[in-house]
Amino acid sequence: MADVVLGEISERLGGELIGDAATRISAIGPLESATPATIAFLANPKYARHLASSRAGCVIVAPAFREAALARGAAIVTPDPYLYFAHLTQWWAERTRPARVAGVHATARIDATADVAADATIGPFAVIESGASIGAGASVGAHGFVGRDCRVGAGTRLAPRVTLLFETTLGERCIVHPGAVLGSDGFGFAPDRGHWEKIEQLGRVRVGDDVEIGANSCIDRGAAGDTVIGDGVKIDNLVQIGHNVQIGAHTAIAGCVGIAGSSTSGAHCMIGGGAGVSGHVKIADYVVVGGATQITRSIVKAGFYSGSFPFDDNASWEKNAATLRNLHALRERVKALEKKTP
Repeated sequence: MADVVLGEISERLGGELIGDAATRISAIGPLESATPATIAFLANPKYARHLASSRAGCVIVAPAFREAALARGAAIVTPDPYLYFAHLTQWWAERTRPARVAGVHATARIDATADVAADATIGPFAVIESGASIGAGASVGAHGFVGRDCRVGAGTRLAPRVTLLFETTLGERCIVHPGAVLGSDGFGFAPDRGHWEKIEQLGRVRVGDDVEIGANSCIDRGAAGDTVIGDGVKIDNLVQIGHNVQIGAHTAIAGCVGIAGSSTSGAHCMIGGGAGVSGHVKIADYVVVGGATQITRSIVKAGFYSGSFPFDDNASWEKNAATLRNLHALRERVKALEKKTP
């Protein structure tokens, strides 16, 4: 891989470069293990202790760390080092990743009624069913499956083994990682005298623009209406999203989250890893849910929510939960009584 000089990085991405613009950089890496050919960044002040000893050829820092960075070598000073790092990785990937080659692999199977853009890429053993549409510059990886009447927007990338079941739609510039399944049946069954009757899932999955979906995540189709993922949503690996769920724009969902059917998340939310959301729950905009938190009732205003409670038989659990909610009031009553006691 060809290296670059610091001057080219600052010219492309901005920031104040202090130091030798001719310094050559061949890798992006962490402060602790950096070499003189590495560019690193400092975004979290708790890692500032690594700055002085780092061997990095250049460090991206905020103005508050300008002098400390200069004491050890070259620096790029920018208001938001983490955002700068994100832009740097995007530019680096554009330079180093193999170029996409448009065309249909000889082993792919495309129905005669499918509409595949001339500059799309269809990988080995991919299947495109009847009525499906693959937009300009989009790609379907090896062993990918795009079902009947699916829509894949321009510039969207489906990694190998992605499955889109019938009538699933994705917007433009989405990224779906290996093994993800969109449009499988939601978990719907009606009890009938000791057995279960299947509720056919008649809705769809609709995904907006600029959405990223992690490896082996599943998004179920709606039971009657649609499951909807808004623009700019980011979904980590191994996430389960149930039928008829609505996820608001630019929400981020970390790994192993489970969201039960018919729940609604507002826009710009963050849901931490391993959290669970019960069915038919509504979450307001700008809510942050801590990792492993169980959301069992609606959240009506923005804020940071977290917590867990040991399981028990349901009657005991509800009594204990009610007591726990009253602990603060009980504490205040005890304090008031203590003040009255001579």
